[in-house]
Amino acid sequence: MGPKERRSSTLSAIEEAAIVALCVQVRLPLDDVFVALKDVIPHLTRSSLHRCLQRHGISRLPKVDRERPKRFKAYEIGYFHIDIAEPRYEGGKAYLFVAVDRISKLVFARIYRRATKLVAAGFLKALLMAVPYKVHTVLTDNGVQFVQHDKRAEAGFLAHVFGRVCAERGIERRLTRPYHPWTNGQAERMVRTIRDATVRAFHYDSIDDLRRHVRDWLLAYSYAEQLKALRFNRKRRLQATLLRTGCAG
Repeated sequence: MGPKERRSSTLSAIEEAAIVALCVQVRLPLDDVFVALKDVIPHLTRSSLHRCLQRHGISRLPKVDRERPKRFKAYEIGYFHIDIAEPRYEGGKAYLFVAVDRISKLVFARIYRRATKLVAAGFLKALLMAVPYKVHTVLTDNGVQFVQHDKRAEAGFLAHVFGRVCAERGIERRLTRPYHPWTNGQAERMVRTIRDATVRAFHYDSIDDLRRHVRDWLLAYSYAEQLKALRFNRKRRLQATLLRTGCAG
């Protein structure tokens, strides 16, 4: 009769126990476990490791229950993310206000010397004048430029000028969760892109030089986005034509 229990001809019981304990604890793929153990167990081979794991029923990693990623709710164009950055030039610090449409990816930006609530309201008015369609929602953080941090505001006696502009224009106000700035990620990424293309690559003697470069960069960026969209639409139209004529292979 054969042995009642299968054992390795190259690994001792203590070595097998160590391998099993490691795999159960770290739950790494086979090759990673082999790399981690080959110096500790010099005679260990990949095949002997695999057979060991098979004998103990742990040769496959367990399936982890993961939540399905949540999809963004579908919105029409006109949902803008707004954020502020503080680029520097030779004379000091400026304030870059950026607005990005969540759907169309339209970018609007202005540079100011200050970042007050009145400036934020002025930026919003300029955005509404520049955008060729209806702005229905704006998302901002909880900064003082956008939110009234005052006990009187809680009682309804004092309205923030930024919120008042939204109310007058029929725009829905939305705020990011406190201490969760990444929920305004689209605007933050655009701010980072603009900074990488300007103040992190060039030196500016004045705020006017910085404004001109940001303006020129935005024009180039918008033109490039239009070209990408045009090429995409041409490709889609070509594919549709080929399908209609039966030429698609």
